[in-house]
Amino acid sequence: MNSFIDAAINRARTTLLIMAMVVIAGLIARAAIPVENDPRIEVPFFIINILHEGISPEDAERLLAMPLEIELRTVEGVKEFTSYASEGFGTVMVEFDADYDLDTALMDVREAVDRTKPELPSTAEEPIVREANTDDFPILQVNLVGEDVPERVLYNLAIELRDAIEGIPNVLDAEIQGHREELLEAVINPRELEAYQISNEELISTIMRNNRLIPAGSLDTGQGRFAVKVPSVIEEARDIFDLPVRASGDTVVTLDDIATIRRTFKDRTSYARVNGNETISLNVIKRANANIIDTIDAVKAIAERHRKKLPGRVDIFYSQDQAPFAQSQVTELQGNIFTALAFIMVIVVAAMGFRSGVIVGLSIPISFLFSLIFIYLLGYTFNFMVMFGMLLGLGMLIDGAIVVTEYADRKMTEGFDSRSAYALAAKRMFWPVTASIATTLAAFLPLMFWPGISGKFMRFLPVTVFTVLSGSLLYALVFGPTLGSIFGRAGSRDDKAMNTLKQLEDGDPTQLSSITGVYARILEFCARYSALTLAITLMVLFTTFWAYANYGKGMTYFTDSEPMFAQVTVRARGNLSADEINDLVSEVEEQILQVRGILGINTYTTLPGGPSRNGGFDHVGQIFVELHPEDERDRSGTEILEEIRERTAPITGIVVEVKKQEQGPYGGKPIEIQFTSHNRDLLEPAVERVVQYLDSSVDGLRDLEDTRSMPGIEWKLTVDRAQAALYGADVSQVGIAVQLVTNGVKVGEYRPDKADDAVDIRVRYPAGERGIAALDELKVSTVQGLIPISNFVSREAGPNVDTIQRIDGMPVEYIRADVAPGVLADTKVREIQAWLENQTLDPDLTIEFRGTNEEQNKAMAFVSLAFLLSLLLMFVLLVTQFNSFYQSTLILFAVILSMAGVLLGLLATGKPFSTILTGVGVVALAGIVVNNNIVLIDTYNHLRREHPELDYIALIVRTGAQRLRPVVLTTVTTVFGLLPLASNFSVDLINRSIIHGGMMSSFWVPLSQAIVSGLSFAALLTLVTTPAMLAVPHQLRALSARTGDKRRERGGDTEEALA
Repeated sequence: MNSFIDAAINRARTTLLIMAMVVIAGLIARAAIPVENDPRIEVPFFIINILHEGISPEDAERLLAMPLEIELRTVEGVKEFTSYASEGFGTVMVEFDADYDLDTALMDVREAVDRTKPELPSTAEEPIVREANTDDFPILQVNLVGEDVPERVLYNLAIELRDAIEGIPNVLDAEIQGHREELLEAVINPRELEAYQISNEELISTIMRNNRLIPAGSLDTGQGRFAVKVPSVIEEARDIFDLPVRASGDTVVTLDDIATIRRTFKDRTSYARVNGNETISLNVIKRANANIIDTIDAVKAIAERHRKKLPGRVDIFYSQDQAPFAQSQVTELQGNIFTALAFIMVIVVAAMGFRSGVIVGLSIPISFLFSLIFIYLLGYTFNFMVMFGMLLGLGMLIDGAIVVTEYADRKMTEGFDSRSAYALAAKRMFWPVTASIATTLAAFLPLMFWPGISGKFMRFLPVTVFTVLSGSLLYALVFGPTLGSIFGRAGSRDDKAMNTLKQLEDGDPTQLSSITGVYARILEFCARYSALTLAITLMVLFTTFWAYANYGKGMTYFTDSEPMFAQVTVRARGNLSADEINDLVSEVEEQILQVRGILGINTYTTLPGGPSRNGGFDHVGQIFVELHPEDERDRSGTEILEEIRERTAPITGIVVEVKKQEQGPYGGKPIEIQFTSHNRDLLEPAVERVVQYLDSSVDGLRDLEDTRSMPGIEWKLTVDRAQAALYGADVSQVGIAVQLVTNGVKVGEYRPDKADDAVDIRVRYPAGERGIAALDELKVSTVQGLIPISNFVSREAGPNVDTIQRIDGMPVEYIRADVAPGVLADTKVREIQAWLENQTLDPDLTIEFRGTNEEQNKAMAFVSLAFLLSLLLMFVLLVTQFNSFYQSTLILFAVILSMAGVLLGLLATGKPFSTILTGVGVVALAGIVVNNNIVLIDTYNHLRREHPELDYIALIVRTGAQRLRPVVLTTVTTVFGLLPLASNFSVDLINRSIIHGGMMSSFWVPLSQAIVSGLSFAALLTLVTTPAMLAVPHQLRALSARTGDKRRERGGDTEEALA
């Protein structure tokens, strides 16, 4: 390597050209990398939907869900599948192992669905397989509103605008919300049917026979071949008007004579509003790796062009716009990076002088640009995880440049020219710097293999640190020395500086009157009494671990950050109509709109029931809340959300949940209890028992919900088949008659112009002829004439079954709960677990804690394993470097010191241990804190070889005194780089803003605090404990020698006495 360093410095022009290429390529990569809020995570998670009009939950479970479950059991890599059977459809959610190949998983799922199709009812619709990932969330909502504007007008405008937006290359989809499906409806009068003596079956059969595709084929006459067509498919709404229903003599009764036919919409089951105004909106979803800001700008440009074509009372406006948030997040974090850079440069220039400081400081932009090249090649986006990886590497990446430049500076002060000094420094510090960066990378390496969703999310951090530190190594050993050989100048050469340098190199540092002299005298005492130093250090460590074990604040999964968005969920139980639900949700909406600090809200209502992976089946409304930016409001997002809770609490008949939208991996509510059993009858009583305990005995919980069937009734029509046969009727006739008073009988479909999908043709009774009482008055046509179905059908009310849920083929129920502010979910989980262990439950019932608790345990297990693997990797590297087990163990002792520092920081701030962020901080610290020890011990070994005449105390003191400045400098630069975030401050010097407790800073507090407190504590003890421990082997050998001499003396005295 010495020849390589000499070549780089001697061919300075070539080296500088290569550095310029890195700068240019990095700038190009930065301009090309897309900007995003969150990192894009590909998760093999698929949703299979099978629609079947009017099917009951019990039949959906048996006929739709179970056949799919049987086939999915044979698919390799499936981690878990959950099925939901509801009225009208069945849904199966399939989750593969997070690292399973996405394309293979999708192909396997499609094949399993294809194998299931023959087992499904012939009347079921085609199964739909949809992939779920983080890019499914809309980046912008375009709203069309118009007071007293017909729904048809808004719908047509929305279709036209959607088609234009989907033409943008970066837009994947523009989903329409707030609309109703189109319908061609034939409303028949039962009295006119009776007058014309037309049965329901006859009417429906006639329509279906006259709307069929007839492939007539072609005719070959020998003198030519001619295609033959029989137009028979309904192409326009008016085609259905003239369909003949009954003919008598010369008279033909058409459908138009007995029915009112109109193109309309299906009955409303949901409502959508924006800021209290009814709307039809477009949710814009971008393609993977598309730049979110550019995509939103393109969508707005299209919308503004369409604004000119709108009718006078129709307006377009935007909501849920992610571009300002993404831009502000990127700008704020970039500003924090530049702020940290400014702090570091001030410290470095103050400590090393302007020229040396600039040479060290240039390592930061060069390393970042080097990193950006690889981030671009890896296909990553410029998101907050990548940027924090850069911020984390900011303090570490200049360590190597500081060590090399500081050594060269000392050599130039001794009289070396800049070329020789920097060449000597690069060669002398090559292995210490390489070993330091290698151990840091070894600490981050296991994090790159973190499994699961959390791992995919956190993987961006170690990858970014890897690339940044690799660039810093290249700069510290090649680019930096080359620049120093050209621009470097010796520092101060006055008598005081020369005397200090002489004492450090060849004299006695304890004679110095500076801080270095004070440190040298303290170090001499500690080294001379190393046993006492070790005892005090161990006592400090024991006290720290004991204090945290007894007074620590527990553990949390991720972090409690300041919200920018929130979701308000409205829950209600009972047989509520769509209009009743809308009225209830509107009350909540009115209260939220009065809260100060809210930029806008989007409201959606829905009928209860249906699949819900992270909630109960009683959700009837969702309100998405967007807050004003932090600098435009005078209170925190948490305070705003608490006011929403207070305002909506008095509303009776509903439960309102408020949950902030968190960054990072989503785990649902922090407390989730799963009940499974092959015997479904065991589930609901057990759930009820636990819910009663949680309500009455566990404090600190809120937003408690469960997945039991909601209270309500359903009407069951039981057909006496034998009695019906006496009248010449059957179940099919009853079914058709019932459908006429509910959703209508689907008799066909047609595809009008500007329609994306076929429009249903349905026959039903007028609104006045529909209702509960109409079920008893229905008549069916038999050979004996029209007979009321009440003659052989009994109607009775039964308990409602809304949704049947199964997991891996087993019936399942859930209890989910959130915790109040200041309450740790981990504490409540342990309390509930202790109560459950003392209960007598059926052995066929299995109770598990899932959700956040499960993810937290998995994350903690991996972080612990990663920590051990990091230590093992570092130990191997250190033994290779120093060829000494003792010195390698002594270096790793700094890791224990850093852990104690982290726990002390948590005790001082009263914060819980974040499994992911604090855990990552501890693993990262393992690689950071050993760097100072590596440089200290390498210098000690070098001095021992160069000055064999010195005793070990003098060697240790000289080692500590020589490395005091670079050790303090590297520690202070790392600490000061992260100190604002650790203090929950976002300091942006570029945009001249300081925000305390903001979203960005509060997110990174646990990780920043872990590194700042751990590194500060470890550095203080490292400067004393590590050098002092170097004296232990010498003192043990001396003690052993003295003990041997005494034994020999006693042995000689004994021989003399015997003689």
